[in-house]
Amino acid sequence: MNGKRRKITIDPVTRVEGHGRVTIQLDEEGRVDRARFHIVEFRGFERFIQGHPYWEAPLLVQRLCGICPVSHHLAAAKAIDQVYGVDPEDLHPTATRLRRLLHYAQIFQSHALHFFDLASPDLLFGLDAPVEKRSVAAVAGEHEDLARKGIRMRQFGQELIKALAGKKIHGITAIPGGVHKTFEPEERDYFLHEDGSPSIDTMIGWAAEAVAFIKDYHEANFQWLDGFASYPSGHLGLVTEDGALEYYDGLLRAIDSHGQRTLDDVHSDNYLKYFGEGVEKWSYMKFPFLRQLGRKHGWNRVGPLARLNVCDRLSTPLADAELREFRAYTNNRTNNHTMHSHWARLIEVLHCAELIRDLLHDDSILDVVERPRVNRRPEGIGIIEAPRGTLIHHYRVDEKGSITKCNLIVSTTHNNEAMNRAVQWVAQNTLDRQQEITAEMLNRVEVAIRAYDPCLSCATHAMGRMPLLLEVMDASGRVVDEFVKDSR
Repeated sequence: MNGKRRKITIDPVTRVEGHGRVTIQLDEEGRVDRARFHIVEFRGFERFIQGHPYWEAPLLVQRLCGICPVSHHLAAAKAIDQVYGVDPEDLHPTATRLRRLLHYAQIFQSHALHFFDLASPDLLFGLDAPVEKRSVAAVAGEHEDLARKGIRMRQFGQELIKALAGKKIHGITAIPGGVHKTFEPEERDYFLHEDGSPSIDTMIGWAAEAVAFIKDYHEANFQWLDGFASYPSGHLGLVTEDGALEYYDGLLRAIDSHGQRTLDDVHSDNYLKYFGEGVEKWSYMKFPFLRQLGRKHGWNRVGPLARLNVCDRLSTPLADAELREFRAYTNNRTNNHTMHSHWARLIEVLHCAELIRDLLHDDSILDVVERPRVNRRPEGIGIIEAPRGTLIHHYRVDEKGSITKCNLIVSTTHNNEAMNRAVQWVAQNTLDRQQEITAEMLNRVEVAIRAYDPCLSCATHAMGRMPLLLEVMDASGRVVDEFVKDSR
């Protein structure tokens, strides 16, 4: 080596929602000294929502993101229900079912978007694929049926969101203590019957095909999938009282890398007792952890892989059968393989499709919803499982009904430590002592991050262009090599 320290920058990480940057510092011998995943934009929603009336929160916070607005809408709605004076068990059953239907549609379409549009190029064309292969356009060109079904699956979920909320993005379903509108019979029939557009039964069939595809892929590629960016971690998610996976209203459960409980089915209203948030000067995104384990050992992964690790079962038959097969792969031990997140994600697609079908066949979703009277409280907490993991909204209001405090712990924030570990792993196993750093090598860093499906918009709330800039600098800071890709 030339005896000079080098710094490599990936800015931004591509094919994720939002803006993030990776820096990798090489020492004088070319060894990776440190690697970090930076969230570099200010996160302001917790501040500028203060002073607004509490009933505006479910509408305002969904502007955090255009990819997962439903998740923020519903987490805020659950918190504001409590401020309004209604606990989850007191909400009208039809209101709860309609919110769940909206929630499952969101997870279904979001997972379809991530796997088919963002992650599939990594799997279909390999880690070292040329840049022209790293897009859904390339997938559509060479795997037309897979791409077409993925697009139609996302469309189905978005159409269901539109029917419930009025718009595919930033619509209105939940209001304090209830829902904005009922579901009409003709709206339900559109999703139940094959009449020029795929029905929910077709969606279940396609989801099952996607799971079969990823299982076949794993069988053929297990060597790199099992080893790539794998490391021990804790896992966090929501479960029902009998241990089934729960997306909308459950108990918080966490396990360590060996499957031992570190958080034993606690009520979501007590989250502050169990969770702390660490900070680092090089990122605006915090680092959540379990207080009893401390900052160093108390961090957890969240999302599909974590949820399938912490739950005992799934409540729908096809997905539960796939869960048993998924767990058999690791002999029922905790699965810490980062790239297995895609397999877990597709099992959740199937699970949500089955949940949607069951609700669409429930005639009570057509009932008229009556809201209870307001009995306002000063505080409310709403926790759900967003597509990317556990999402926490916490609000306090004054006697006039104005929001005085807002705390948001988004799914990607929970995964902050895990993503930094992934970056460090890939850097050390790919870039150590390399004379030449190639774009293909750096793509491996992004592949590891993409497995978490991070929504950096939720964490940064930033707007702007997305150029890719890679700079190699000597010890004095002089740029000795440069690679630029303009997002335009």
